Amino acid sequence: MVFDSFEHNFQSESGPVFILASGPSAAEFPLKEFPNIPVIAMNGSILKCETDGITPYFYLCDDPSFVEGRPELAAKGVSQAQRTAMTADCYEQLSLVAPHSLEAKHLYLMSRLNRRNRRAIIPDKRFAWSIRNDPDLHSYFSLLHAKPNRVGFSTNMSKGYFGSRTIPLAGLQLACHLGFSEVFLLGVDLNPSFGRFYEKGDSALPSTLDKDYDDYILPSFRLMAERIVMPGRFEVFNLSENSRLPASIVPRLSLAEVHTRLHESIS
Repeated sequence: MVFDSFEHNFQSESGPVFILASGPSAAEFPLKEFPNIPVIAMNGSILKCETDGITPYFYLCDDPSFVEGRPELAAKGVSQAQRTAMTADCYEQLSLVAPHSLEAKHLYLMSRLNRRNRRAIIPDKRFAWSIRNDPDLHSYFSLLHAKPNRVGFSTNMSKGYFGSRTIPLAGLQLACHLGFSEVFLLGVDLNPSFGRFYEKGDSALPSTLDKDYDDYILPSFRLMAERIVMPGRFEVFNLSENSRLPASIVPRLSLAEVHTRLHESIS
């Protein structure tokens, strides 16, 4: 496999972008009303793009168990998107089940910071301290507790990204890396009891959202809000009315407000 370089698309874009996750609220959003806004899709949300006739700008996956459990969706995402970003273990798994989907595509390799084979390269506390002066890598640091040192946000994907235990946060790091200034979150409901819009019943893949939410997911969004979000340069909005994510961390917009903001952005 030959990979494109994240160095070549750093700060190459501007304006608005949709990040399309798999919460049930995504199914209700009229994405086809915004055909000219780029979409970053991930995992099974590619089905929403297919339904609405949207070609994703990027397709993301960093969970090899998703590729193993839903190979047809992963292959569909790679085949339909303009560009794909996956971790090495996802590419390896997809090459086993659908090698044809990886041919003649723009492929990017996502590398988790301070991780090899999903294990820390150096202790998380030491790593968090080591990047404290890096303008592209942001992390909490704690001498007393281990988990805060695993929370972070990268604004330069060529250096790597923080896993953060949920794929929309990888999408946010990619959007920031690319230079988009307005990010609209679709389907970021973050409630496993709601399920995913494309799954039903016993066939649904297991979720770790409840286990990871308080320790990793919520703190990662909070760090982004505190250190990365900047009015006019990088703003993030949640379009899910019933999201578990507090509006005090990521403000919510109605469909009418989205239309207004995007009209102002384009005009």
